[in-house]
Amino acid sequence: MDVLALSRLQFAATAGFHFLFVPLTLGLSILVAFMESRWVATGNPMYLRMTRFWGKLFLINFILGVVTGLTMEFQFGMNWAEYSRFVGDIFGVPLAIEATVAFFLESTFIGLWIFGWNRVSKRTHAFAMWMVAFATNLSALWILLANGWMQHPVGYVIRNGRAEMVDFWALVTNSYAWWKFFHTTLSGYVVAAFFVLGISAWHLLRKNEQPLFTASFRMAAVFGLVSSMLLIAAGDFAAKDVAKAQPTKLAAMESHWETGKTVPFYVLLVPDAKNERNAVEAIPIPGVVSFLSFGDFKAEVKGLKEFPKENRPPVMEVFVSFRTMVALGGLFVLLSAIAVFLVRKGRLDEYQWFLKILFYAIPLPYIAAQLGWTVAEVGRQPWLVYGVYRTAEGVSRNVSTEQVILSLAGFTLFYGFLGLLDIYLLAKFARKGPEPVPVKTIGPEGA
Repeated sequence: MDVLALSRLQFAATAGFHFLFVPLTLGLSILVAFMESRWVATGNPMYLRMTRFWGKLFLINFILGVVTGLTMEFQFGMNWAEYSRFVGDIFGVPLAIEATVAFFLESTFIGLWIFGWNRVSKRTHAFAMWMVAFATNLSALWILLANGWMQHPVGYVIRNGRAEMVDFWALVTNSYAWWKFFHTTLSGYVVAAFFVLGISAWHLLRKNEQPLFTASFRMAAVFGLVSSMLLIAAGDFAAKDVAKAQPTKLAAMESHWETGKTVPFYVLLVPDAKNERNAVEAIPIPGVVSFLSFGDFKAEVKGLKEFPKENRPPVMEVFVSFRTMVALGGLFVLLSAIAVFLVRKGRLDEYQWFLKILFYAIPLPYIAAQLGWTVAEVGRQPWLVYGVYRTAEGVSRNVSTEQVILSLAGFTLFYGFLGLLDIYLLAKFARKGPEPVPVKTIGPEGA
């Protein structure tokens, strides 16, 4: 493997691993803030114990996620120096805002939340967690505005061989980036919902702390149902932006080869990229791809043959990732809807098999989130900046194959250790369950 292939593999591995932590942070911060708000509103100590239990799991995930994010950024200078030089004037702006505004808020209020027990009032402490949730999602926004520019570049000019920003507002209002933000954050909410559902189900199967875990289950079920339904809606709008901005990605997502109108959706489809066709096309639903792409059953959709081979993304990887992600999205709606129904009817004890399904379903939203990024990033290839700057142009010129192999091995070992540590700590404290209410948990009202 050459430097380009190894650098791509390294960035994919480190970015993919970092994103194992991000979704849970996005969603669990909101759930913990809501739990603490319930404690403030009701004074019920059960909600305090819920807050502390799920908050501890949130902190484990958050701290390890920060570590993986910091190391990932070094690669822009190490492996992708030419890309950094080309796009630094644009890409650096949202990342700088994310660091100086969002991450500053996030780290400040997470510190207040951790060390504020016994020192600040209930309302101040709950407000701190809401600010953590807000800042975490704000951080995701600025990062995704940067990534959205790579997917759909706007408000720039090429000058002296570099991309320079001429319209910051165009970057901020880039619809492609905003739908990517909604789709990504909602996927994180689904991850958190099923994380809480699965762990709650495990404890309910063992009759542990039933009132507390039933309440946790109820919150997560509603949060998961709303989030998964909104996720599908956001995905639909995002796909329409893909159709306009990245027609090659859309064609790969549907394995669509010939330009045409009233393009059907095939329930069974097997791509054959080598021969520029589909080996299997069965059970067509007329016009569905046209409608999903442009809101018109008769709309024309460009096929992959419309574009030079060197400008097409890998079809099989994008197609399989997209189909699997969509199928999992439908499954999340179904499972969360059943969960809401059963908990509202008070019938969870009658369906222990369903509780077991929810426990084993914990990894599925993580998988769906990774597949979504596969569609987004592999589907953008062969471009780093779509239609403007190729991936092959962005790799560092003075890095040897041996250096990349060494750093890849180092990152793999480091991330592997962090991954095992994260799983061990989450499993340990999730099994342990909530602790008793401390004699004095928080300072007097108004302190």
